[in-house]
Amino acid sequence: MGVQGQYPFDVEALRADFPILDRKVGGDPETAGEGEGDDTPLVYLDNAATSHTPDPVVDTISDYYQSYNANVHRGIHQLSQEASVAYEEAHDAVADFIGAAGREEIVFTKNTTEAMNLVAYAWGLEELGPGDNVVLSEMEHHASLVTWQQIGKRTGADVRFIDVTDGGRLDMDHAAELIDDDTEMVSVVHVSNTLGTVNPIGELAELAHDRDALIFADAAQSVPTRPVDVEELGVDFLAFSGHKMCGPTGIGALYGREEILEGMQPYLYGGDMIRRVSFEDSTWEDLPWKFEAGTPSIAQGIGLAAAIEYLEEIGMDRIEAHEDLLAEYAYDELEALGGVEIYGPPGDDRGGLVAFNVDGVHAHDLSSILNDYGVAIRAGDHCTQPLHDEMGVAASARASFYFYNTVEEVDALVDAVREARDLFA
Repeated sequence: MGVQGQYPFDVEALRADFPILDRKVGGDPETAGEGEGDDTPLVYLDNAATSHTPDPVVDTISDYYQSYNANVHRGIHQLSQEASVAYEEAHDAVADFIGAAGREEIVFTKNTTEAMNLVAYAWGLEELGPGDNVVLSEMEHHASLVTWQQIGKRTGADVRFIDVTDGGRLDMDHAAELIDDDTEMVSVVHVSNTLGTVNPIGELAELAHDRDALIFADAAQSVPTRPVDVEELGVDFLAFSGHKMCGPTGIGALYGREEILEGMQPYLYGGDMIRRVSFEDSTWEDLPWKFEAGTPSIAQGIGLAAAIEYLEEIGMDRIEAHEDLLAEYAYDELEALGGVEIYGPPGDDRGGLVAFNVDGVHAHDLSSILNDYGVAIRAGDHCTQPLHDEMGVAASARASFYFYNTVEEVDALVDAVREARDLFA
């Protein structure tokens, strides 16, 4: 049985929901689809940056604009009521999807980055001071690393980093040393967007809670690709973005334990997050609205709920199995090429991405050559500059997969990498 025979679902049937996957590329971007050069089938392997959006989600967003477009929580008229209900129920959908207790624990943000900043400013500035420390890992995305770094500078708190082993995993003995009685927050990526490492968040949560510290999981690469339950993980905060999970851009979610969110002051002020305002003082709305100032991302929130419904119909267990299959296959095929250095754990022990370099070829040059073959990957530091410094490289190429990708697309990637390697040999 070939690798295709191990697919956990009908991939081709799902691909029909994504018209963009039928695109031809290669021509002038200013006349996309019109020039004679647009004759190369697109192989989209940049899903860790942004996934595509299926027709049912696009239709849901379109229906909002065409049928009940109105502001939420501001009108008695029917359209506003319908929009408010749909927007509030979107919070319920997110809560159910990640195992939260209810909508009170789900704050809509623009993305994972804003969710990180919300906690860092609303909680960190109040709770951190000289003598305290925040523990991160060396594989953190800049959204976490830079945010806590700057909060540390403002509060006097120390920022520590758990070592990454040569095999691309967290050094848990080092983690146990760093997390001490002065630790107030542990903030760690669930699945590394560079190494593909799936970190032991549950074990880190136990270490943090044993020291009366909180833990924040950056789940931007995990919630879209595998079952995630905040209660099972034992996290206090968790964040992810809609655009990496078949949803629209401009929407993300912060999960926070209700009792912690209740004790935090708002991060932004303005309309919708207030209950009563006088010239002297103001009081705040109930959760989660006290953290959603101004007109929120209504269409995007409703679209995120539609994306969740779409993913649930496929099944997160099956999505994870398909990604694991492609990642392991890609790892093995690239390794077999020779002249390719792959970063992170082996292919059967990682999330659905592979970061690598080809001997003698800069990652940017490699990406440009692959683009000539219609293969879209990311090249650069993937917002993990310090990790790349530790790896001893300026940049890497990254192929990242989703449930609509196929073995044939991995083969196209490998063939294009072979051509690039031979070109620079």
